[in-house]
Amino acid sequence: MPSEPTRLAPHPDWLRPDWREGDVEAFMTTRAGGVSGADLPERAGLTSLNLGRSVGDDPAHVIENRLRVAAAIGGAPVFLKQVHGTTVLRLRPGHAHPDADPEPADASISTDPALACAVMVADCLPVLFAGPGVVGAAHAGWRGLSGGVLESTVAAMSEAVDCAPSRIRAWMGACIGPEQFEVGADVLAAFGAEPLHRDQPLFRFQPNEQGEPRWRADLYGLARQRLAATGIADVSGGGWCTLGAPSRFFSFRHERVDGLRSGRMAAVIRLR
Repeated sequence: MPSEPTRLAPHPDWLRPDWREGDVEAFMTTRAGGVSGADLPERAGLTSLNLGRSVGDDPAHVIENRLRVAAAIGGAPVFLKQVHGTTVLRLRPGHAHPDADPEPADASISTDPALACAVMVADCLPVLFAGPGVVGAAHAGWRGLSGGVLESTVAAMSEAVDCAPSRIRAWMGACIGPEQFEVGADVLAAFGAEPLHRDQPLFRFQPNEQGEPRWRADLYGLARQRLAATGIADVSGGGWCTLGAPSRFFSFRHERVDGLRSGRMAAVIRLR
């Protein structure tokens, strides 16, 4: 396992949970604080803290950016092979090796202060969790959210340290907001909503320019609903919109606007 990285303060533009307890380190990165995007015009969409390896960035830039995140979190962040699913990976020391090849997963939990949970996003919702002696992170796009990735993460954390979900707190990072997240009837059906009803809780009817039926979905509201059902009462964060603030956040959907590949941000958490 790699040695503990040199400590570096999180960039002041990054988002941080408003948790008074000092038992965890946690943040979500923004575009700020990295080295990507200045070498080629076609990489301008990656400026500056891109953490994704598969978006056309210089691999050396991604390595440096990830090292900065590791230095800020004070441990080894384990980046997952995300597939919009519900699998939760319990982190072990071997997952931090440079040649590690873990199974695909969209959430992780850790009881080891040396191992930080990390999920990458660019419009999907990241959720960070902290409980007694355990932390977790979940990547919750609409597919994972409707499939139960948040519930699976809470269950894995509760089992790992034998604690009730009510003792776990959750924080939602930045995702595409309810004024921008256009979806079709398939997304409503995935959450058990009825497309024949136009305006309904968490889905606002708004046809597109061609007059086709579309809705604006509230990922934050859907996540709060799911988290409350698990027994978690302490839920904070939310309220940002990645698509609406492209100069601050990476946004996959904004690629359609500027024609440039979007980078990836990360939400990271570890035990102290």
